[in-house]
Amino acid sequence: MNNLDKRSLSRTQGMTLTAVVAALYAAVTMMIAPIGFGPVQLRLSEGLNHLAAWNKRYILALSLGVLIANLVSPMGWIDWVFGTLDTVIMTSLTYYLTRKIASPLLKILISTVSVLTVGMAILAAEFTFAFAINASGSFAPDHAGSIMANWLSYYLMLVPGEFASLVVGGVVIYALSKFVDLSK
Repeated sequence: MNNLDKRSLSRTQGMTLTAVVAALYAAVTMMIAPIGFGPVQLRLSEGLNHLAAWNKRYILALSLGVLIANLVSPMGWIDWVFGTLDTVIMTSLTYYLTRKIASPLLKILISTVSVLTVGMAILAAEFTFAFAINASGSFAPDHAGSIMANWLSYYLMLVPGEFASLVVGGVVIYALSKFVDLSK
């Protein structure tokens, strides 16, 4: 096989992996759609965010998966734009913070911190914005208060479900990393 054929095969494999991860993210989210949206959510597909610690292709894959899944979001365009942008930012951060780290456990730990801090902060801001503009499908915070109080309220509602999803995903990705080279 010549170099052109190898590059073409590698590009095809990369595109295929991107499509498979995007489809898997969207499918898992839509399977549990009622609990995968809103300020109190359990979106098990979020456990796939750990993949970004191994290869930057997963930034695109996860972002496409989020965009596809959010097409059925009750918040509509707000979730399409800000939910997808959130994923681009937090998975990019994960990739850049972990690209020189070899330990799978450390990669997963850094990914978890990145998602729970930056990712959930952006998502809480999205919910705060949606409620502030009285967007269709927006969710009222659990109390009346300032914008910062509402943001904090949403943030504290989002973190437990996200943490559970990241723990489940972390176990699966860790086990997978023992058998599959996720960096390729």
